[in-house]
Amino acid sequence: MSLKELSFIDREKIEDARRNLEGIVTKSPLLKLNTTFIRHSEYNLEGKKIYIKLENLQDVGSFKIRGAVNALRQKKLNSVQGVYTCSVGNFAHALAYGSSKLGVPCSAVVPPNYSKQKIMGAKAFGASIKVVEFDEFWQAMSTGDISGIDGTFIHPVCDEDVIAGHGTIGLEILEDLPDVNQIIVPFGGGGLACGIASAVRGYNVKVTPCEVDVAAPLKASQLAGKPTTCKSHTVNFVDGMSGTRVFDPMWNLINNLLEDSIALSLESIAGAMKILAEGNRVIAEGAGAAPIAAALSEQTAPGNIVCVVSGGNIDLNKFCTAMSGIVPE
Repeated sequence: MSLKELSFIDREKIEDARRNLEGIVTKSPLLKLNTTFIRHSEYNLEGKKIYIKLENLQDVGSFKIRGAVNALRQKKLNSVQGVYTCSVGNFAHALAYGSSKLGVPCSAVVPPNYSKQKIMGAKAFGASIKVVEFDEFWQAMSTGDISGIDGTFIHPVCDEDVIAGHGTIGLEILEDLPDVNQIIVPFGGGGLACGIASAVRGYNVKVTPCEVDVAAPLKASQLAGKPTTCKSHTVNFVDGMSGTRVFDPMWNLINNLLEDSIALSLESIAGAMKILAEGNRVIAEGAGAAPIAAALSEQTAPGNIVCVVSGGNIDLNKFCTAMSGIVPE
């Protein structure tokens, strides 16, 4: 099996996805970021109105439920063999949840450094989990080939139905804040960012991805003008981003829809987690807090900025470490 290059996702497909999500997926709230506890001398807030889109409040704790449920409802499924995917955590959790609602089996292949918090959720909804070495996992992510597992494969990123499902977030943002200027999105594989960007095409809205500076394959790829593997990559607590390479099938969408990536320090992301907790009482994982770190930086211009808080599935020990002002390991 090989992954095909993805074409543009039209708005009709995203509207169709929205109908598929009814009854399972919640329209997440859009709130103003409470800046009361922010030291204004340390951050750039001039002319910025920052909003937070709380996808951490979905039943599975992340936005991934949107793409998973839409894909499940769009594809012809074998009710005996079910579906399978490869995931570090959140997509496996979301697919397992959706599969349990539709009554089909679910399996997931995960790497050795999988998120125990997220995979625990997948197991709770009946998913079968297979741990493989990282090279085998990345091969599965790159090609869709997973030996020993039957059923319908659903890629967590390079799948038009998954991307369309994520794009419903963009529709909701336009409804709640029609004069939005910029949407900042954490970049893992690009499905979330490209889905939202597809939904807001033609509305003069910039969609800006952000990454961890010690694991920023998109920044490297944008500089090279083609999909590139990180020359320098450090495993870190922000497991919802921190990939090693941009997927080739995603490049056309990324190159045409997204702004330049903002690379962020681990310190700024941990600080953003604390800002969300103190100001809005929001528990966000690292990837979920990264857009706030980007919005508060010098790399974003004044205007109405929406930060997509992509998820809140984080080990509580790591969360407490961030609350104490220390970068989690």
